[in-house]
Amino acid sequence: MRHANYAIVDNTPEALTLGDLGPWDEYMTITNAAEDVVEELSRAGTLKEGQRLLYYDSENDLTELKHKDGKLMGFAFP
Repeated sequence: MRHANYAIVDNTPEALTLGDLGPWDEYMTITNAAEDVVEELSRAGTLKEGQRLLYYDSENDLTELKHKDGKLMGFAFP
């Protein structure tokens, strides 16, 4: 199974921000692997409950992954 290739760009108590690195012929985008990304970061303790999860997508647009209890709840566009 392919997974997303990303890096942590910033990590503050308010927000964790990721950058989508690609290359997309080898890796899924964060958008397409959003459920797995949220679960992975939550399980590792990197993403805290109540902390916003933002990412720069493959088009370099900022998007938010809404989450609760380590699960993806949806997308938002700040």
